[in-house]
Amino acid sequence: MPYRYLEDIATADVAFEALGKSVEEVFFAAAEATTRVMIEDPGAIRARENISFNLENTELDMLLFDFLQEIIFLKDSRRLLLRVNSLHINVDSSPLTLTAEAAGETMIQGHHPLLTDVKAVTLHRFEIKRNESGWIATVILDI
Repeated sequence: MPYRYLEDIATADVAFEALGKSVEEVFFAAAEATTRVMIEDPGAIRARENISFNLENTELDMLLFDFLQEIIFLKDSRRLLLRVNSLHINVDSSPLTLTAEAAGETMIQGHHPLLTDVKAVTLHRFEIKRNESGWIATVILDI
């Protein structure tokens, strides 16, 4: 799940590109990059609680937006740090649908030191598109 942070895109926010051979791989990479902005070691998140969610949107970019917002919302509302275990995106339906399974745990001070409190995904330069090697998404997080 490759991703890279973009230093020259946003001054007071965090920007990254997520890459994948499939749409699902891009969504996984974007979720991991978002979590990595919040905590130093996403691998330290233990699978103590399972969450499933279903999302739908008519546009693929807005489905990614909603997906990342859901991860941030669960962090803010339930203090849950999550890692996505599986997801399926049905691009043949209208609206497009996403089904995700994630696992994680409540933030524990000292065990999960927050690097940055991500507030939201912004729409500034937000996009997902196909390129010669698969898919690429550009995301800017409001911190």
